Amino acid sequence: MTTYTPDQRNSGSLQSSFQPAQTWPGTDLALRSFMLRVFNTMAGGLAVTGVVAYTAATSGLYAAIAGTPLLWVVMLAPVGLALLLSFGIERMSPAAAQLAFWSYAALMGVSLAGIFLIYTGTSVARVFFISAGAFAATAAWGYTTRTDLSRFGSFLFMGLIGIVLASVVNLFLGSTAVQFAVSVIGVLVFTGLTAYDTQRLKEMYASRWDDDGRSRTAIMGALMLYLDFINLFMSLLQLFGTRRD
Repeated sequence: MTTYTPDQRNSGSLQSSFQPAQTWPGTDLALRSFMLRVFNTMAGGLAVTGVVAYTAATSGLYAAIAGTPLLWVVMLAPVGLALLLSFGIERMSPAAAQLAFWSYAALMGVSLAGIFLIYTGTSVARVFFISAGAFAATAAWGYTTRTDLSRFGSFLFMGLIGIVLASVVNLFLGSTAVQFAVSVIGVLVFTGLTAYDTQRLKEMYASRWDDDGRSRTAIMGALMLYLDFINLFMSLLQLFGTRRD
């Protein structure tokens, strides 16, 4: 399994110590507007990724660069942009942060184009809608629950590190059993991170008072949830996707 994320959960000055969800009234319209902005940006990023991935696969672009050094550039460029956003977003203007996010989504589309060559289009669509339903339900729970999910943060972070390490090791082993285990754990970890990150966005919102700061926070939040969704989707695809003959 390829995990497309440097972990931004412990980086940058956007974050402060977490507070339980009950510190924000459910009737806070400004918070709702902020969260809607985050989810709309995330959804837009997913749309860009999907369109670019499909176009790169059907046009032959991905096949042309596969097996060449350019493939490494395509695979590593999104990681570099994610690191730039994670560690440098406070020094960016909102416009620059937006540009970095949309560029990241487009590059991710090229790097994910291979799934259309490996799996049938029907199974990709089916798994996408399963992922979208699971993500929406989990994010809604994370937004509304009064349970403090911060206590699960360390556990989820360690699970993420374990997934990354196991995935790297399995590049050399090529074990289907290890891949299956990584995919199952990935579904659990990224489902948990969806709820955790959704709730934590409330604290990130409350810690920023200026418009530019909240704009940057919205972009960072969109990136966090985008990565949660992509990794959840990839884990489910590896479990339930139908490979081409």
